[in-house]
Order: sequence, then C-alpha cells, then structure tokens
Amino acid sequence: MKNVLTVAANTFREAVRDRVLYNLVVFALLMIAAAIFVGQISIGIEQSIIVSLGLTAISVIGLFIAVFIGVGLVSKEMDKRTLYALLAKPLERWQFLLGKFFGLVLTLAVNTAAMGIGLFLALWVVKHPLEKMDLYVFVAVYLILLKLALIVALALLFSCFTTQFLAILFTAVLYVAGAFAAGLRTMQGVNLPSSTTAMLHGISYVLPNFENFNVMAAVAHGAGVPGSMVLYATAYAVVYGAVVLATAAMVFSRRDLK
Repeated sequence: MKNVLTVAANTFREAVRDRVLYNLVVFALLMIAAAIFVGQISIGIEQSIIVSLGLTAISVIGLFIAVFIGVGLVSKEMDKRTLYALLAKPLERWQFLLGKFFGLVLTLAVNTAAMGIGLFLALWVVKHPLEKMDLYVFVAVYLILLKLALIVALALLFSCFTTQFLAILFTAVLYVAGAFAAGLRTMQGVNLPSSTTAMLHGISYVLPNFENFNVMAAVAHGAGVPGSMVLYATAYAVVYGAVVLATAAMVFSRRDLK
C-alpha cells in the first residue's frame, strides 16, 4: 500500500496545484451565492431553491472534475512519458491506477466538502436559526461524492484502452445511461417484445445506477434520508467501483505501452 499512497499523494498535490480546480470551486460558490439571491425573491421556497441549486452546482462541477481530470490521469502520464519512468521502478500497474484513483477522490472530497460548507453557510444566511433537518445537506454532499468516485473509476477504465476524447465520450454516455438505469426496470406504457424487455432489464443491472445517490429533492424539501439508504449507496459504490477498478487494472496490465 506504500506505493499506492505515494502515487495518491502526488496525484493530490498535482491536482491541488491545478488552477482549474479553484476556478470551478469558485464558480460553484458563486452559483450558491446566486441561489441566495433567487431564494430571497422567492418567498416561502427559499430553502428549496437554495439547496436545489447548491447541490446541482456541486454535482455538476464535481462531474467535470471527475470526467476531465479522471480521464487525463493516465493519458497525461503517457503523453509526458513520465509513466514509463514510474513503471520502471518497483511499482505495479494496478498500484499506479489505484493511487491515481484515490488521489483524485481525495481531491474531490476536499472540493465537495468546501462547496458543501459554502452551501450550508448560504442556507444559514437565509434561514437562521437552522434546524436539525438542515444537516442532511451534508448527507446529500456525501452521496454526491460517492457518485463522483464511481465516475472517476469509469473514467480511469476507459482511459486505459482508448484516446482521451473517446474516454470522455464513453464516460459521459455511461453517466447519462446510468441516470436512467432505474427507469429501465419499471418501463410502463411501452409495447416491446418480452425478449427486448428482459434484455433492457438485464442491462439496467449492468449499468451504474446513479439514482442510488440522488436525494436532492428530498433534502431540498426538508425531508430526511434513511440511514439504510446511505449504507446501501455506500456498499453499492464500493462494490461497483471495485469491479470497475479491477477491470481497469486487468486491461491496463495487458496494454502495450511501447
């Protein structure tokens, strides 16, 4: 694990030095500030608007970081030829991938935490004193982070065997498909052959179900999030992410880097 932690630490330091991250975080905080303004002119639904816009900003900004930087974690090292020097050391390819994954997830954790605190402060400005239910904002931010970690794993997988552009495209397509995965299981009003329905039903379980991490509407309306849902989402992200990373390691280990 020492090699993994070393790569993760270097990845985190490189990402922190990237000014793009700061620009994105500042943009998200500005959107949260804009939510305060919109909330103040929307009497009676201030909390709903602020939380909805704030969580949407955190999710979208995090998505950009996860996809674009996640895809570049491997491709950038190959383009700079630094990957060959790294692998010449006592460093396995799977350790390199795992270190890159944890490094970017740590970066996302720091950024989402900063934006989550910004959202919570924005909520406090408009609505004080705060209530216990308002703390569920951090639960929603945690679930967003789990979703982003899964997207990082997918971005790493695609970057192991294709170009940066195609890796970004594949990750984006899979993200959109995963957002509708749950809907494939409950399709109604569509007349399709039973074989097609069964196939779509099976595909829905293969696709990453990002609906497991979506509690935005509930939190925006002051509803709680069951602990069982948080545990299930955590277990789902860990298991699905582990499968994706194992596949990425297998693909990367067989790739000819010459």
